[in-house]
Amino acid sequence: MIAVFEGQIDEEPAVPEYSDDAQRWQAVVGRDRRADGQFYYSVATTGIYCRPCCGARLPRRDNVRFHESNQAAERSGFRPCKRCRPNEADRIAAAVAHACRLIEQSESPPNLAALADAVGFSPYYFHRFFKATTGVTPKAYCAANLARRVRVALGRADSVTEAIYDAGFNSNGRFYASAPRRLGMTPTRFRAGGSGETVRFAVGQTSLGAILVAATERGIASIQFGDDPDLLLREFEAFFPNAQLVGDDQSFDRLVARVVGSVEDPSVGLDLPLDIRGTAFQQRVWQALRDIPLGETASYSDIAMRLKMPKSVRAVAGACAANVIAVAIPCHRVIRIDGALSGYRWGIERKGALLEREAKSVSD
Repeated sequence: MIAVFEGQIDEEPAVPEYSDDAQRWQAVVGRDRRADGQFYYSVATTGIYCRPCCGARLPRRDNVRFHESNQAAERSGFRPCKRCRPNEADRIAAAVAHACRLIEQSESPPNLAALADAVGFSPYYFHRFFKATTGVTPKAYCAANLARRVRVALGRADSVTEAIYDAGFNSNGRFYASAPRRLGMTPTRFRAGGSGETVRFAVGQTSLGAILVAATERGIASIQFGDDPDLLLREFEAFFPNAQLVGDDQSFDRLVARVVGSVEDPSVGLDLPLDIRGTAFQQRVWQALRDIPLGETASYSDIAMRLKMPKSVRAVAGACAANVIAVAIPCHRVIRIDGALSGYRWGIERKGALLEREAKSVSD
């Protein structure tokens, strides 16, 4: 194990915004390493582009152009600087992979400064490109790794306490405080394969096909469309084989009726508590989806920009695909940048129908 990485991963460092050319130029003048990865600048007289922190002689302002990425600079005909090496994508990819291995092999979550030093970058720049590459911050990656260790340890340890320490937690209290968020239930129930977890469910019928709604005591955990009600139920039962599944509940049937009503008439809304289970990055994406107003759409790029992670378009698409709470987390409102409908786990036809209904409800 790696003893140097002791203590908690640091919070995301405060990094200024570089939203206009005046701020970017000041970053170049100050050789601000915090701007690395946020933009690049080129010099017309030399035909070279650099990182903001490049130590080369400062060019004249009127010879400088700014670019969102190194690819954009190269498409404009500029060559990478040999001093600051702004095109080191392979080096960055290797650094991220190495950092992930260090996190996974460490006995406890690594310190951000030590982790960045181990891969040869400044903490600011490392934090920026790690987040852009993986879709989450180093801290969130550490948390997800701990959650994975806990799930494995709970399945093989003789006791919950043993599993907690095997996973890398240094105290019971710290783990139990975060267990519901990490596991979606208490560790004892998770260790028993969902035993003791009560999940109410019902299968209804909409004009878009069958719909399964399931909920724990914390809120709705799943809303799924399908053509085969039996298949919907079997897939859900497989998620927690030992959970107590409760059907034929009249009060829950009324909740299902609300979901069906929202599918048929989106204007009625669906403001219900949700039991959201996913990674830190997925939960950020899903919250952004819930912020899209009724009757409107957004592209995957739009969502990535709202999260201030413009390079995470593919990760955003992956989070949309992982959503299991249809309608309440409206991943159907995310479309391609050209306006075309993209993949939807419950079918493109249903996605188009939902969007048409929402547009009509707003116009009415």
